[in-house]
Amino acid sequence: MARGKKKAVVDPDAPKKKTMYTHKLSQEQLDKLQHILEMKMWETYEVEYAQFGFKGPKVNVVGYKSGKLVVQGKETEDFVINTLEPEVLGEARFGYDEVYHPEWFESHAGMDESGKGDLFGPVVTACVIADKVHIDQWVKEGIRDSKTITDGRILKLDKIIRETKGISVETCFCGMPKYNELMGKPRANLNLLLAWQHAKSLTAALKKKRVPWGMLDQFSKQDLVGRYFKDPKFDLRMQTKAEEDPVVAAASVVARAEYVRYMDSLSKKFGDTLGKGASAKVKAQASEILQKFGPERLGEFAKLHFKTSYEVVKDAGMLDRLPLKEPKVFKFGK
Repeated sequence: MARGKKKAVVDPDAPKKKTMYTHKLSQEQLDKLQHILEMKMWETYEVEYAQFGFKGPKVNVVGYKSGKLVVQGKETEDFVINTLEPEVLGEARFGYDEVYHPEWFESHAGMDESGKGDLFGPVVTACVIADKVHIDQWVKEGIRDSKTITDGRILKLDKIIRETKGISVETCFCGMPKYNELMGKPRANLNLLLAWQHAKSLTAALKKKRVPWGMLDQFSKQDLVGRYFKDPKFDLRMQTKAEEDPVVAAASVVARAEYVRYMDSLSKKFGDTLGKGASAKVKAQASEILQKFGPERLGEFAKLHFKTSYEVVKDAGMLDRLPLKEPKVFKFGK
């Protein structure tokens, strides 16, 4: 009698495989990787702003002209460990975060924000404080920079973070009317408002769980948060692309989830799903809001200090009803 195949036993405590990986490559490294994948005869496909796009066995690899590499799929780890690192990077780093960055696994605070570059919705800051046991758990769950995760997954990960016992989570944001009131004042500055919000969420989080230091995803060359946060016993560190730190990544997830929920409420008010960012589609929706609700209510949905808001009101001939001043060129920090 033939024996049936044994089912593979899945260890519920085993770390979940990463299905997405990003890395910055030099032009020489991009060219080298492209040649390697061409020699493997992988299927090519076009991606906007990319030098190349390849589809391999259960993994897609895209190399952007900016140097950013994105690897995505079930075999991401295998590709990084067996192809990218030995043949292109020349070093093994994947899975060794705790070796190269032991401070990421210390008890500390992580801070990030969401919504800064989006026309619709507020800017949300979040502070998450966690210990090593929590961080190890989150790494297994695949918690990473929110910009690489879909909204649906963001909400699930936010639930996982908030339900973790022994941590501290705080957010801070102004509803749209209040946000526009503050940003409409003379000498208003978005980075200063953002710094105040970060100080507010950090202070509240520390009241629940005290740690010696924290990492902020840097949004300004100056230490603006230090203007509002005064605690000589707390070491506030800042760096760009800080989301590689798992606790900062958790804060980015929490901030984005809060933003997504706020956007859902705005979408219901609008009667359709509002777009994120500041694309042509978003601009068209802003124009639709003007026609549907009148310019007086645009501030319930949009950031009025954005150039896009000024343009749609001007194009609609409604500056007499909503006298926005033409803003200076605004550069997003995210």
